[in-house]
Amino acid sequence: MSTVLDSSTVVSKNILEVLTLTPEEYRKRKVALITGITGQDGSYLTEFLLEKGYSVHGIIRRSSSFNTGRIEHLYRDQHERPNMVLHYGDLTDSTNLVHIVSQVLPTEIYNLGAQSHVKVSFDMAEYTGDVDGLGTLRLLDAIRTVGLTQHVRFYQASTSELYGKVVETPQSETTPFYPRSPYGVAKLYAYWIVTNYREAYNMFACNGVLFNHESPRRGRTFVTRKISRAVAEIHLGKQECLWLGNVDAKRDWGHARDYIEGMWLMLQQDSPDDFVLATGETHTVREYCEKAFAVVGKTIIWEGEGEDIVGKEQETGIIRIRVDPKYFRPTEVDLLLGDPTKAHKLLGWKRKVDFDSLVKEMVLADIEGAKIDSKN
Repeated sequence: MSTVLDSSTVVSKNILEVLTLTPEEYRKRKVALITGITGQDGSYLTEFLLEKGYSVHGIIRRSSSFNTGRIEHLYRDQHERPNMVLHYGDLTDSTNLVHIVSQVLPTEIYNLGAQSHVKVSFDMAEYTGDVDGLGTLRLLDAIRTVGLTQHVRFYQASTSELYGKVVETPQSETTPFYPRSPYGVAKLYAYWIVTNYREAYNMFACNGVLFNHESPRRGRTFVTRKISRAVAEIHLGKQECLWLGNVDAKRDWGHARDYIEGMWLMLQQDSPDDFVLATGETHTVREYCEKAFAVVGKTIIWEGEGEDIVGKEQETGIIRIRVDPKYFRPTEVDLLLGDPTKAHKLLGWKRKVDFDSLVKEMVLADIEGAKIDSKN
């Protein structure tokens, strides 16, 4: 009991000391708190912030299996990297969030944590709403509860899935939203509660409406990674065929490493605002498959329509891609294409990695990964 009291006293003392600082003095401490630190974006953001001299704190969920693979190289030796600390927590636990915020006293918070798989959100709609929607509210309220409303800058990972059934193309910051999944609806609540807290409490809070961004660290169930892994396995003779859903869906795909710089830039501005980050190009899932197989010297030709579409290897006639209706969404989003003009002009942000380079990097990384797995 005495340990708990002592800990609370120390935290309270730290808060009182910090609140004597002006917001400008407070920000010089450069302390970042990241939810979703073990994810694709979280791992790249951690690397980026550590290189800029930040102390980085991450929130991870307790699990019976290790889920820190993407940041293991950063966290391996705390003696070499004392500026990175992990805390057990969850966006569904408001008391825990208040404790972490009061303990860390961050200057910037990046809310990247979410149930982020669109297809899964149809099966876990309530959980997705609790984490992705109300979780954002809990984190914003934790900032207010601790008394850091005027000191912390807050980034919310928003999504192009907000546009859903698009009413105009390309989509910009002023395009009306029409989400088509429980994930998109939950993120819509998060978007507007961030906007509300910015306006109601003068909080420096930004929504980053990021279009699809990929990398070798992308989760294995996402379509781009599913394709790159399958191509690697087929190339090595370990898999025969790749099963997909809607191969005609069009997406604006960029590299995650480029996009995390945009997140950081949003929080370095004089005033908070919302920004679209995108490449301004769109490609179909078919194109992604064609580019991926081309990396290993295979040409894909398509035959059939609808559920009977197949992708054949031109050189051999072997069917490498088939469609399975179980991968279709109940309500599909056919086209997403972002307009990053505002980010170009106000943030000076532009993507660096083009589509072909992204696909090639992912396929080659999965080939190397598959070779390592074969040896183990």
